[in-house]
Amino acid sequence: MHILVTNDDGAFAPGIYALVAALQTIAEVTVIAPDQNRSGISSALTLEKPLRIMRTPSGSGWWQMNGTPADCIRLALSGFLDNIPDMVISGINAGDNMGDNVIYSGTVGGATEGRFLKYPPIAISSAGSSSDHMHYETAGQVAIDLVKKLRRKPFESGLVLNVNVPSVPYDELQGTQITRLGDRHYGEPIIPAEDGRGRRIYWIGDTGKIKDDSPGTDFHAVHNKQVSITPLQIDLTSHRHLNDLKEWVV
Repeated sequence: MHILVTNDDGAFAPGIYALVAALQTIAEVTVIAPDQNRSGISSALTLEKPLRIMRTPSGSGWWQMNGTPADCIRLALSGFLDNIPDMVISGINAGDNMGDNVIYSGTVGGATEGRFLKYPPIAISSAGSSSDHMHYETAGQVAIDLVKKLRRKPFESGLVLNVNVPSVPYDELQGTQITRLGDRHYGEPIIPAEDGRGRRIYWIGDTGKIKDDSPGTDFHAVHNKQVSITPLQIDLTSHRHLNDLKEWVV
């Protein structure tokens, strides 16, 4: 099995090293990841400048590129790689990608580009705060478990499996839940400041506080030390509103 790995934290982030170390025990692994942190960039593609890719000191199958996670996978699957992979895994992200955050997530964006391959792509995140010790090895083992399960019981491609793993030792996990996305309040206010020349600048505020963490959500599962797996679809159509909208426009 051949797995293509990317992330949005950059080609030298600790999470991607932990993921590759885990996956190399069961599969051939190729890495193409951004050359710097690209968090929050979603599925953006680079259209106004050329893309450059180069090997990293980490190994012959490890590449860095001056683009986004989606760029990395698009390039790999559109002619750069001679050996097309069986699936894409994006991560391990430093921090969760739950609720509304999946809209902005570069981790999810990178995985989404691999949705037409043999196996559904996985976006995997270690759900712990930045001040904690991140148990990337736990998320790496969960990635192994999921790949083995997909090989035994193949699941349709076209979906993206958004996986959030509590940042705890593996033996402290309390099982796995198939979940829906939770909900957050709107993001925190912008943070005004000044640059070194006294000019006004702004920082985007933090994500909103949790609004819906009821049973069945990704928030609820992770809070209870369970691995959350949320199937994501690319069709954003609100099908239940189609007829209402048709009547409304008349």
